[in-house]
Amino acid sequence: MNKIFISVIGVIIGVAGWLTILNNNAPKEIADQAQLQKALDFELRDYNDKIVKLSDFANKPLVINSWAVWCPFCVDEIPDFVRAQEEFGEKVKIILINRAESLDVAKKFSDEVGVSKQLLLLLDPSDSFYRAIGGFSMPETIFVDVDGNIVIHKRGPMRLPEIREKINQII
Repeated sequence: MNKIFISVIGVIIGVAGWLTILNNNAPKEIADQAQLQKALDFELRDYNDKIVKLSDFANKPLVINSWAVWCPFCVDEIPDFVRAQEEFGEKVKIILINRAESLDVAKKFSDEVGVSKQLLLLLDPSDSFYRAIGGFSMPETIFVDVDGNIVIHKRGPMRLPEIREKINQII
């Protein structure tokens, strides 16, 4: 009887601990204005070696996605970002930042799938953007409002309906 009681207590404590860890590591979407944090300004290069800064898009809602050719989830969602950019037009700017791959690798892929001219594609050879947003999954996307606040930080892939929903929250 004592062993069963101890086992049950052990299971309860284990489950409680597991739920606490799961909750602390769960993707978080910021809804409370008091928790908003400013998106860090960055300076990266586009495919034409032009320097692009986040501050170049002041007063414009932004969707900034971290991606890589080796990430199947990233590759799957890129066409949905193109569709969203087409649908929302000038109301939002969608920026895709490649994680530490060469221009040749990133551009070859984006040319093959026909998205090189539809989105702003930037290269991050040092992977600084991903680290700055506390990235630990792929893909990672931040949604930035007109005041430069990160309103939503989405970890993991999205489909077009979710992308639309989140863009509507920042415009």
